[in-house]
Amino acid sequence: MDIDNKARIHWACRRGMRELDISIMPFFKYEYDSLSDDDKRLFIRLLECADPDLFNWLMNHGRPEDGELFRMIKLIQNRNKDRGPVEV
Repeated sequence: MDIDNKARIHWACRRGMRELDISIMPFFKYEYDSLSDDDKRLFIRLLECADPDLFNWLMNHGRPEDGELFRMIKLIQNRNKDRGPVEV
């Protein structure tokens, strides 16, 4: 997926699981544009993971074996925490 195809990335962010949508959609909406190109690629790679894995990682019920994916999970969690609640 191309890092500049925001419509496609936005679609990939929609997971159908409320807990994931609450974490991923606001991060994409408020943070994606400020990411480096490498982090945009990493975010897209994270979106290719299965929903159960994403849920577990974002809810701190485990972590990905890939250290870069774990770094992106922590970035999502920290930026969402710093920003506070937003509408999905």
